[in-house]
Amino acid sequence: MSKETKNTGTAARSTFSSSLGFFLAAVGGAVGLGNVWGFPFKLGRGGGFPFLVIYVLCVFVVGVPICIAEYALGRKMRSGPVSAYKRISKKWTFLGWINMAVCIGVMGFYCLICGWLLKYACMFALSLVGLGGDFLAMDSATYFTAFVSKPLEPLIWTYAFMVINYLVIRKNISQGIEKSCKVMIPVLVVILIVVAIRGCTLPGADAGLDYLFKPNMTAFNEIGFFAVFTLALVQMWFSVNIGFGTNLLYGSYLPDDTNIVKSAIIVPIADMCVALLAGLAVMPAVFAYDLEPSTGAGLLFITLKTVFAEMPGGSFFGLIFFIAVLFAALSSTIGMTGAIATVGTDEFHWDNNKSSLVSTIIPCIIAIPVSWGYGLLSGVRPLAFLGKDTDLLDSLDFLCENVLATTAALLLCIFVGWVWKPKTVLEEVEKTGPFTWKNLWLFVFRFVCPIITVIVILSSLGLI
Repeated sequence: MSKETKNTGTAARSTFSSSLGFFLAAVGGAVGLGNVWGFPFKLGRGGGFPFLVIYVLCVFVVGVPICIAEYALGRKMRSGPVSAYKRISKKWTFLGWINMAVCIGVMGFYCLICGWLLKYACMFALSLVGLGGDFLAMDSATYFTAFVSKPLEPLIWTYAFMVINYLVIRKNISQGIEKSCKVMIPVLVVILIVVAIRGCTLPGADAGLDYLFKPNMTAFNEIGFFAVFTLALVQMWFSVNIGFGTNLLYGSYLPDDTNIVKSAIIVPIADMCVALLAGLAVMPAVFAYDLEPSTGAGLLFITLKTVFAEMPGGSFFGLIFFIAVLFAALSSTIGMTGAIATVGTDEFHWDNNKSSLVSTIIPCIIAIPVSWGYGLLSGVRPLAFLGKDTDLLDSLDFLCENVLATTAALLLCIFVGWVWKPKTVLEEVEKTGPFTWKNLWLFVFRFVCPIITVIVILSSLGLI
C-alpha cells in the first residue's frame, strides 16, 4: 500500500510505496509512445546518427538538470503543478496551467494513437487464430491509410483505450500508476529486446544499423543544424515529459528517503535505453524492406506490420509487440491524465473518481478533429501561416512540444533558478545526503538550459 505523508498547506497525500515504485512509475511515465512511436520517426526525419548524438547529449545536459528541479519542486509542495505554483507564488500559477495545456493537448493526439495500437493488437490476435481476414496480406501502408481515414472506427478504438486508462487511475492515482508500471515496464523491455534482435537479423538490416550508428553528418547540410537540434531536443522533452508537469506530479508522491539526484539521472537514462531499443526494433526493418525512414506518424504501424507479416510466427510476435507498446502508452497516459486530474482534486476538491473521469473525457473530445484530420478534415493545415504543411495531428504535436512544452521548460528554469531561488530545491535534494555537484547543476540550470530552450523556440518558429 502507499504511504501517507503530510505537508503544510495541503491534505494528506499518498506516496509511492518505495523508491523502486517511484523509479518504475517515473520510467513508465517517461517511456511511452515518445520512445516507441515518436523516437523512430523523428530519428528518421533527423538523419539518423546526427539526431542520435544530439539526443543523447540533450538527455544529460538538459534532461537531468531539469528533472532534478521538477522532482524536488513536486516533493516539496506535495501537490499537482497548478496548486504547487499557486502556493509558492500566485503570479506564477500560469506556469502550472501551461503544464496542463501541454498534457491536455498531447493527450488529444496521444490517445488517438493508442486507439490505433489497440486496433493493431486486436487484429494480430485475430490473425493468430485465423480470423484476421486480409490484415496480414494487405499492403501495410494501404491498410493503415484506409483505417485512419475512417470517420468513426479510429475513435471507437480510442475511447476503448481511454476506458482502460480511466479504470487504472480512478481510485488512487499514485497506486494506479505504481501498480501498473511494476508489471508493464519489465514486460515492455523484454519484448522490445526480442523484436530488436529480430529486426537486426533481417537481410539488409545493416543499412539501418549504419543509419543509426555510423558517423554521417549529411543531415546538417540537408535540413540544417538547428532543425536537427530542435528535433532531438523536442523529442527529449516528449520522451522525458519535460514541460508536461508529470515529473512534478511524480515528485509529489516521492518518499522523503528517495535520492532525487540518482532518480533524475537513472530515469532519463533508462528512458533513453528504451528509445534506442525502439530504434533498433524499427530502423533496421525500415531499410530491410526499403521503406522511407521519415514516413511520419504511421512509420511504426507500417514498418512493423510489414516485418511481422513476413516472418514466421509473425502474428504471435506482432501481438506481443503491440501489447508491449500499449503497455508503454498506458504508462504515459495514466501519468498525463493523472496530472490533469490533480486540478480537480487540488483546486476543486473533487474525489479521484470524478477528477479522473473529467481528465479522461477532455482528450477524447480533442481526439475527434485530430482523427478526422486523416479523412474529413484532411485538407486543414492550421500552421500554414508558419509555412508548415502539417495535418492536425502533426500541428497539435508541434504546438504542444515545440512551443508550449519548451516555453514551460524555459519558465521553470527562470522561476526556480532566479525567482523562487534554488536554495529550497537544494534543501529538498539534500535530504538524503550532500549534492556534490550542486554548483555545476546550478550553472547549467540557470544559464545553459535557458539558452538552449530559447534556441529551440526560435528555431521552431523559423527565426533562426
